Amino acid sequence: MTGRDDTPGMIAYTNARLIDPASGLDARGAVLTEGETIVEAQPGLFENGVPQNVKNVDCLGACLAPGLVDIRMHTGEPGEEHKETLATAGRAAVAGGVTTMVCLPNTEPVIDDMSTVEFVARRARKHGLAKVYCYGAISRGLAGKQITEMGMLAEAGAVAFTDGIKALVDAQIMSRALSYASTFDLLIVQHAEEPSLTVDGVMNAGETATRLGLAGIPVEAEVIMVERDIRLADMTGGRIHFAHISTAATIEVIRQARARGVKVTCDTAPPYFALNELAIGDYRTFAKLAPPLRAESDRQAVVAGLVDGTIDVVASDHLPQDEEAKRLPFSEAAFGGTGLETLLPVTLELVHNGHLDLLTALGLITSKPAKLLGLRAGRLESGAPADLMIFNPDKGWKVTDDKLHSKSKNSPFDGRPVQGQVLRTVIDGRSVFELGDKP
Repeated sequence: MTGRDDTPGMIAYTNARLIDPASGLDARGAVLTEGETIVEAQPGLFENGVPQNVKNVDCLGACLAPGLVDIRMHTGEPGEEHKETLATAGRAAVAGGVTTMVCLPNTEPVIDDMSTVEFVARRARKHGLAKVYCYGAISRGLAGKQITEMGMLAEAGAVAFTDGIKALVDAQIMSRALSYASTFDLLIVQHAEEPSLTVDGVMNAGETATRLGLAGIPVEAEVIMVERDIRLADMTGGRIHFAHISTAATIEVIRQARARGVKVTCDTAPPYFALNELAIGDYRTFAKLAPPLRAESDRQAVVAGLVDGTIDVVASDHLPQDEEAKRLPFSEAAFGGTGLETLLPVTLELVHNGHLDLLTALGLITSKPAKLLGLRAGRLESGAPADLMIFNPDKGWKVTDDKLHSKSKNSPFDGRPVQGQVLRTVIDGRSVFELGDKP
């Protein structure tokens, strides 16, 4: 590609394959941006050449799509900057084509008041990389005892509410949260794991765990929580969303609930449709995730749930851990894996393996998550933010430490060959990443 320009002005992105899942557009064409906004995006644009007063970026036949929208990622800032900061997460995001990300409230301090919501927004704007929104906590201090002032937090900018990587266990508190949220049409997001069934567990319960001598986490830990919260959502009229679902049983429960009219949605993350419990190998801690990698039958069920639309969205589930937290015996190592930079290529495996077409797969990580949270993102249309990703869906590369921009390198896909490479990322009309930029 030629014509890199870091200053917003009138810029034409020509000779591109336009991919816009929101409108169903998949055609050769061009995009014109001015400042922070898309002016036009359509086939045939600039067929007779680009005006002299417009900067031309020749995409050389590559795909041009809306920037990715990642609705589940953890940043260490504030409180755990040794794992990740908003700056390093921003650099990892744009290297992965992510232009909008939503961070979890599991920070120190917890994102449970207006000042912390505003702090995250200010810090993100300062770095000028990926746009950052945040979830508000459902419960004060993530203690699961008292719900937050969700209405006020929403006014301050919180886009939905969750206790993040902690399940909200108390059924009465969850019922109150769903009722309160329903009056403001706010979304409640649950990490579906019954903690009494996960005590000391470190991987999926079953034959592999027994062989490795590791304590297991049963499928029932997830599905029991999902069944309970679906009943509470049905009772209160609230909207419930389940994060990173991983089991066939959960998917079937959600499928049936949706058919009954319950307001339930869900997402999964790339590890749960691209890996299974065997990825742990000889106690590989990078594959220690929460929820754990499941059996092959569950992985196949997650793929089927993406194909039939039961699973609405794919999120990175980016949870950075420092080297010391992972360089431990498997039972002692921290849960979590990085995912911002592998969100695109691993999602594209669904295309390369024949499960989804390119438009549908990209919709899972652009327009659908944006619609779910009401974000102004994920579309190629006049008036939309000039947040763009230029990529080659077929370009192969290998996930290794030296390729990752994240401060922490604990990718469950470490060493895996993948296809799909970001060539350029544009935010508000500014080119913020181009292939070749060093980590």
